[in-house]
Amino acid sequence: MSPAAAVCLEAAGCLTALGDAAATHAALLRGECALRPVPVLGTDGGEDVPLALAGGRGLDETAPPSWLPLLHTLAKTIPADAWGSPGRPVFVTSSNFGVGSLHAFRRTGDRAHLAYGTPSLCVEWLAGELGWGTNVTTLSHACVSAHLGLLLASRTLQAGLADRALVFSFDFISPFVAGGFHALKILNAGFPAPYADRPTGSIGLGDGAGFAVLSRERGDFAISAQSLHNEMHHFTANRADGAGFAACLAPVRAAASGRKLWLKGHGTGTLEAGRLESAALASAFPVAPLVSWKGSLGHTLGSCGLVELALATAAVRAGRAPGTVGGAAPSFTPEVALEPFSTAAYDGVVCASNAFGGAHAAFLLTHD
Repeated sequence: MSPAAAVCLEAAGCLTALGDAAATHAALLRGECALRPVPVLGTDGGEDVPLALAGGRGLDETAPPSWLPLLHTLAKTIPADAWGSPGRPVFVTSSNFGVGSLHAFRRTGDRAHLAYGTPSLCVEWLAGELGWGTNVTTLSHACVSAHLGLLLASRTLQAGLADRALVFSFDFISPFVAGGFHALKILNAGFPAPYADRPTGSIGLGDGAGFAVLSRERGDFAISAQSLHNEMHHFTANRADGAGFAACLAPVRAAASGRKLWLKGHGTGTLEAGRLESAALASAFPVAPLVSWKGSLGHTLGSCGLVELALATAAVRAGRAPGTVGGAAPSFTPEVALEPFSTAAYDGVVCASNAFGGAHAAFLLTHD
């Protein structure tokens, strides 16, 4: 898809295992790691793997879900409006929704879990909990889900169908989700080291939720270009030549011409994708420092685009970007920043995410 025209970012916020956006940003600057070894199947045991669970909650599913109070807390920080009304659309994104609850029903037979077990039921229930109207659109495409919500919200504004739009995303880890990544061997006992050139790759998983309020006129940040590209190459892998990464970044590179940038990459800690991504970013944006925060927060899956957007805005406002927590030398490219740095010399940040099967997304965030 071609880049969408600029839209204003009026507000953004997130929730991680380290707290809200301000608390998470401060902890990342200190180099804190939220990941802890947790049995991959919760009370059913299994190998200890690195997970970052928010709010002290346990991994096992409950009815209602243990993450509901966390979303209520996050929702209270969203600027008030008649969200879900005809002129105030809501776009909800996730890669998991309530799939953990569906798994819990299959394991326990407790029908209470069914109220949250499918995307449609989960979002309908959540809209009622958060007081939204019925103008709610649900999107999901693995780890670029939040980017899809941002793009569709932007196009709704540009078409004159709304003056403000809310994009809301949430992904919370369950035994079903953790067990699936563990079966693929990319979630294992090792802790992630994003962009580190080492013999074995590994990821962590983390709870995460975020929101962005987009506007046609209000906000001192702007999403100045957005790009999506899908290789449709393989169920999980990218093309070995990295062409998909380059194709996604090219329109954003053109839109960012003349700017001095820093880069918020995807950087989960896997080897092939990390090598391809960092090489493509270094080629498109030479000498721009590259960071990933998933070595601390874990991979927040379909919500990472919004979680990390909120953290990028916090970094720009504070004047310091956290380095790549958990990373280590040697890195795949010399541009990987392992330590925090000042954002004062930069006038834009490119935020990129990637997903299974060669799906790629990126946008340019600027600040007046």
